[in-house]
Amino acid sequence: MKKSALIDLYTKEGKELLRCREENPEHQPWTTYPRPKMKRDNWLNLNGTWDFQVSAEGTRPQQFEETILVPFPPQSLLSGIHREIPEEQYLFYRRTFRLEESHEHHRVILHLGAVDQMATVWVDDTMVGEHIGGYDHFSFDITEALAQKEEHELVIRALDQLSNYILPYGKQTNKRGGMWYTPVSGIWQTVWLEVVPEQYIRDLTVTNGSDWVEISADIIDAAATGEAGHLSGNVTVHAPEGEIAAELVDGCVRVALKEPRLWSPEDPYLYSFTVETGEDLVESYFALRTLETKVVGGTPRLCLNGKPYFFHGILDQGYWSDGLLTPADPACFCGDILAMKELGFNMLRKHIKVEPELFYYECDRLGMIVAQDMVNNGDYNFIRDTALPTVGMKTRDDRKLHKDPQIRKAFLTGMEATVAQLKNHPCICYWTIFNEGWGQFNSGEVYRKMKALDDTRFIDSTSGWFTCETSESDVISEHVYFKPVRVDKSTGFDKSKGTIVGTKPLVLSEFGGYCLPVENHIFNPDKAYGYKNFKTQEEYEKALIALYEEQIVPAVKQGLCGAVYTQVSDVEDEINGLLTYDRKTCKVGADEMRTMAEKLKL
Repeated sequence: MKKSALIDLYTKEGKELLRCREENPEHQPWTTYPRPKMKRDNWLNLNGTWDFQVSAEGTRPQQFEETILVPFPPQSLLSGIHREIPEEQYLFYRRTFRLEESHEHHRVILHLGAVDQMATVWVDDTMVGEHIGGYDHFSFDITEALAQKEEHELVIRALDQLSNYILPYGKQTNKRGGMWYTPVSGIWQTVWLEVVPEQYIRDLTVTNGSDWVEISADIIDAAATGEAGHLSGNVTVHAPEGEIAAELVDGCVRVALKEPRLWSPEDPYLYSFTVETGEDLVESYFALRTLETKVVGGTPRLCLNGKPYFFHGILDQGYWSDGLLTPADPACFCGDILAMKELGFNMLRKHIKVEPELFYYECDRLGMIVAQDMVNNGDYNFIRDTALPTVGMKTRDDRKLHKDPQIRKAFLTGMEATVAQLKNHPCICYWTIFNEGWGQFNSGEVYRKMKALDDTRFIDSTSGWFTCETSESDVISEHVYFKPVRVDKSTGFDKSKGTIVGTKPLVLSEFGGYCLPVENHIFNPDKAYGYKNFKTQEEYEKALIALYEEQIVPAVKQGLCGAVYTQVSDVEDEINGLLTYDRKTCKVGADEMRTMAEKLKL
């Protein structure tokens, strides 16, 4: 990595974290309870300083010569390591922990938010499990591995095999630059312990309509069989009309709401509820909202809560100047969400990344729609995947693409894990399967698999391009960067002019990407990446407002249902964010952006 790309751009939260650790070396980062959708009181945060060792051997090292601040990846500034990790090197983490109470007649569950890409876990010298996949959370029941002693040892080994393209990797690359970013390895989300009774609630599933909610509880009785089941329990919903008590029947209950209050970015109302079985009790929440497509005035529209709604979105890569995939504090999520709401946006397209659950909770709570991408795998080819589609060659038989069965299986496994992990968050209204052909294969078949996993949200099968006769999708989704955006319902999609049209709802899932460098807030002064460059803030802001008013506003009136501007913040070489990479400067005026956003409303 060039010296120019090592500028220490700390966010204000990152500087505060460093200050706290200088005053108290035992200070823990990320102390917020990590799973708001299923909350218990009895938990232990294992973030903080761990022993750390990089090794060419997969066997446990005799000595750990470094320390690392978890949950920050070792390539990041905040980790304290801040260097590249060679491919095929093993990362070993070690720390000890104590349980304040006896775990007799209880189970001890170890939770890991995400470890990139493969993890093996030992507790008191006993291997308790392995996991493959760098973006989804996982857990192990470690009760039987706990030795009879006061202090226990936890060791985690991670291995990152980025260059074989098999496992989902998103925007990470071993040779960062342009639209590809510094890779991360190892632990990058919260590690924590939870003590539960022998009979406990392992998972919740929530589905809803406009005036009802259905809650299913996956309850396990470890003392009996160790298998999941639907045991008895009670649900209490806290509604404006008062508490509603109901009993689980075969693990499920349906509750009607007499005075339903629907969730939207303008009114993000959340209902709280509890589920209790035996000695276990969890707190959770849900929202009421509906998604459907309707033809309005001869034009197909995406509808929220029964009414046409314009999804005014912005691309959100989820990268941070000091923590890479991991911000210095969960409060950073609120900062980005509120900053974009202040500019008039109602949707974030979470691009090629799955965030910690706290991000989605804040979107639920604050009222920000999320269009969630699946994380791509497979190789990337500039000519095939960028150059030719940019000039109009966007149709291809994807049955012949990325034929490696390992790659296909790994993508589908990641997609299933993503939906299972995020299924209960009302903010998520839209799934994106493939982006610009990256890792794309059998899009029609994969669409049907996604529909079977979740048929309650809009599905964008091929965001950008590579549609084919076998493609199926809920929307027509285009990326337009270098041509004017036009909607022409009579002539179809004109590739030469950038015209968008179709019988399905039309979504401009990427556009814009205007660049403005801000002195002293640039990651790499030697090289910048983006789609149209400006030298002054005045020129930049004028051009951005004109882009919306001259192209997007007219397109909305002609049928456009959603548009996603690129992007929330600068990311490394990319300087096309509305915020700088360190989140300290906003490049546009809030009043002007909100005034423009009003013109997009249906």
